[in-house]
Amino acid sequence: MASSVSSAALVFSVKRCDPEFIRPAKPTPREVKQLSDIDDQEGVRFQIPLIMFYPSNPLMKGKDPVKVIREALGKALVYYYPFAGRLIEGENRKLMVDCTGEGVLFIEADADTTLENLGDAIQPMCPCFEELLYDVPGSGEILGSPLILIQVTRLRYGGFVFALRLNHTITDGAGLIQFLNAISDMAKGLSAPSILPIWQRELLNARNPPLITRMHYEYEEVNNTNKTLMAMDENNLVHRSFFFGPKEISALRNQLPSSLGPCSTFEVLMACMWKCRTIAFAVDPDEVVRLSCITNIRGKPGFDLPPGYYGNAFVYPASIAKAGMLCTYPLEYAIRLLKKAKAEMSKEYVMSVADLMVIKGRPPFTLPGNYLVSDVTRLGFEDVDFGWGKAVYGGAARALSIISFCMRFKNRKGEEGKVIPICLPPLVMERFEHELKRMTNKVKPDRPTTSML
Repeated sequence: MASSVSSAALVFSVKRCDPEFIRPAKPTPREVKQLSDIDDQEGVRFQIPLIMFYPSNPLMKGKDPVKVIREALGKALVYYYPFAGRLIEGENRKLMVDCTGEGVLFIEADADTTLENLGDAIQPMCPCFEELLYDVPGSGEILGSPLILIQVTRLRYGGFVFALRLNHTITDGAGLIQFLNAISDMAKGLSAPSILPIWQRELLNARNPPLITRMHYEYEEVNNTNKTLMAMDENNLVHRSFFFGPKEISALRNQLPSSLGPCSTFEVLMACMWKCRTIAFAVDPDEVVRLSCITNIRGKPGFDLPPGYYGNAFVYPASIAKAGMLCTYPLEYAIRLLKKAKAEMSKEYVMSVADLMVIKGRPPFTLPGNYLVSDVTRLGFEDVDFGWGKAVYGGAARALSIISFCMRFKNRKGEEGKVIPICLPPLVMERFEHELKRMTNKVKPDRPTTSML
């Protein structure tokens, strides 16, 4: 089955220096810059943790990753100076960056463990993650706090861990990669980033006048008064990640009819996760459940985002289904729903989202019965090179409530595949694992179907 990782026995300690502020290395403009109407929606107002693990490199002997990254960070912030500012909120909850130059938080640390000792535990839900990215008290607010927190932890016998917490309103995964590559460029001695940053957040602002022209199930108001529709107690969740290697992915693909046509691995895995999660929650068959897939709009036809744009540039169109149909129909049904929702994505859809934010006061995405997923396998976190080579793992550090991420991973056996973290209540997690095992051991569809939509 898709294997989960248990790392309860892995214990190590980390010695940290006091947090410090890294400011731009040169003077930067003192101004206020508005975020876009895609940036400042309620559903993006949270902190997201990411982590990268780097092996020792004999060619870098005598070089200190903490010193190299600290100096490169200050140089990169000259170009990305809004990251050194603080968020403020204006009329109609509009977010803006006050470019104060106060800097980002930076922590230097040392751990008494090796990269080899960590093994497969470096994948999401890494044990002792709180040691590798210390939550500085008072630093996690959306308004008035540092937009980025970085901790660089040296490992024994070489290697290091680069961990980061990001205020998601300021940028998305692709924009963050652009910033990290700028730090990499500075670390390697370049005088300027290879891709210069472009602000231009007005490109994704609402129209005048705003007009909602599409159906947005991802923002639909849903009453969950009886607390039975996939209720999540944030204080009672189990965090676990699942590895899908060639065997598991093949088992899922073997359940699909040829009439379905080409399917990406992400579509197959997310349909599987959605179905297993819904079954595990034992949702009433007549309740409507959702799968919201985060869809990057960079490079898509009809969009004029320039290279270097580092704002949030995604939407998450939702697939909807009655729980009973999703749970009993073959995997094909969920994939068709996912494809249908993704096909809705267009420039008009994105502008309709921006308009909705202004008209409805920047509402949150639907929570009851919703599951958000993001494919970060193509962003290239593991390719960020500060001089020590590529990371052995790079990506999200964990799932976030109803949000999961799909990432590339090579396990200790040398198998390459995908890893997906998820958060669920304890009993729901038990049922989820059971259903996932059943799904990844199947070889044939439940029953033939001709039309399910």
